[in-house]
Amino acid sequence: MARNKYPEETVNLILETAGRLFVEKGYERTSIQDIVDNLGGLSKGAIYHHFKSKEEILSAVTDRMTEESEVLLSRIRDDKTLTGKEKLRKLFYESLNRPEQKDMFRSAPRLGENPQLLAMVMRETIDITAPIYLTPIMEQGIKDGTIHTKYPKELGEVLLLLGNVWLNPMTMDSTPEETYRKCLCFKEILDAMGLDIVGEETVEKLQELTEIYNDHK
Repeated sequence: MARNKYPEETVNLILETAGRLFVEKGYERTSIQDIVDNLGGLSKGAIYHHFKSKEEILSAVTDRMTEESEVLLSRIRDDKTLTGKEKLRKLFYESLNRPEQKDMFRSAPRLGENPQLLAMVMRETIDITAPIYLTPIMEQGIKDGTIHTKYPKELGEVLLLLGNVWLNPMTMDSTPEETYRKCLCFKEILDAMGLDIVGEETVEKLQELTEIYNDHK
């Protein structure tokens, strides 16, 4: 195959190939050479021209996979038929039920063993997801009386960090049983604050995703 003349097509080919291999083999078991071997003639130099490392490729693949998440978050945030608390409940449940979640957990790296990726997840949570999506929902909930806190910004950050980091088996390398106990603890904390937003179906879904992760790690 001749070298792709168009950078965008080359990037698409790299990301499609890497994403497929991450799902089939797992992130840790996929090397840059594996990606090269499946590019149909493109060289390793073509990869490094666009991406500095395998971690950067994963970041780009993940960005593509989470584009629908941003659409989902925007739709829930802007839904005028729901209260603030109802939006939180829907956000937690639907985020776990996105079709691409299973592929993400199949290809997931061990974030706890990769400080750069873990830092990226945490910064994205604090700098993007919390202020753009969670804080407005918290502020609405305070206004409509369904959320009671003096700290909407900080509470939004805490909920996301607990959900994206502490409850995430990719970070803590948790078993399904450990994830179940963490979910119950998380639910107990939120219920005590009047935020009964974690239902049994949410707990079961996170357990299922944890099993997928453990099967492919």
